[in-house]
Amino acid sequence: MENKKPSIIYVYDAICGWCYGFSPVMKSLFENYADKFDFEVLSGGMMMGEREGTINDVAPYIKTAYKDVENTTGVMFGEAFLAELQKGDLFLSSEKPAIALSVFKSYFPEKAILFAHDLQSAIYVHGLDLSKDDSYIHLAEKYQIPVQDFISKLNQEEYKQAAYYDFALARQLKVTGYPAAFIRTGELKFYMIAKGYANLETMELRVQNVLNEIAL
Repeated sequence: MENKKPSIIYVYDAICGWCYGFSPVMKSLFENYADKFDFEVLSGGMMMGEREGTINDVAPYIKTAYKDVENTTGVMFGEAFLAELQKGDLFLSSEKPAIALSVFKSYFPEKAILFAHDLQSAIYVHGLDLSKDDSYIHLAEKYQIPVQDFISKLNQEEYKQAAYYDFALARQLKVTGYPAAFIRTGELKFYMIAKGYANLETMELRVQNVLNEIAL
């Protein structure tokens, strides 16, 4: 236990547009600090139950709000997604992509940051409906996971429970909005390093501040 690295915990939701804008920042942190930190990803469960539905029904604001994300973060939404946005019938639900992340973590937990990034690209670049099993085929193939195994696990109770456990952990961390990120340096020692979007320079400064503090 003495040699255990501190962790960067990323709390996000696959359906969260601001998380899509933040995703390249987290990917860069992962690439720059994988030697110093373990990286974990928790799904937040932003759009569940009564909040699930089509863009027109539950999230018409996205039709203009996506431009704020682009202007602030520099990340662009894909033409395929923008076409779906105009139609307004793309179904938004946090549950299935959260289950998919749990399934992925059973194979490659250390690459969860990369998979979370790919989930967001699936919807916000390629316009895929993440409530449909077929939308995960290309992701399983990318990571050389047997497709039928991945799809089968998407529909198993074990992985659904794992996703809901993530939701519960996010609540324990008192996350009320996404994205959020923490550094965990001990069992009960957490430093919040993101509450909402922040650019890479800001995040690296916050990470370095924590590293300096724990080195004292």
